[in-house]
Amino acid sequence: MKLFITIYQDEDGVFIAECPAIPGCVSQGATEEEAEKNIRDAIKECLEVRAEKGMPLTVAVRELEVKV
Repeated sequence: MKLFITIYQDEDGVFIAECPAIPGCVSQGATEEEAEKNIRDAIKECLEVRAEKGMPLTVAVRELEVKV
């Protein structure tokens, strides 16, 4: 399964990784690489829990253009 993730650095310098298709699936790391590894593990765990509870594995994620 391929999923999009976002990675950004917070005000304390920690890299935060999120998977928008899985609500609440967030992790972090000291580097982008560590955050990516950690979110990969978090995604696996989140998918297992959602499957056990009979929940949809993911939610819809769309790209939206907003003119500023």
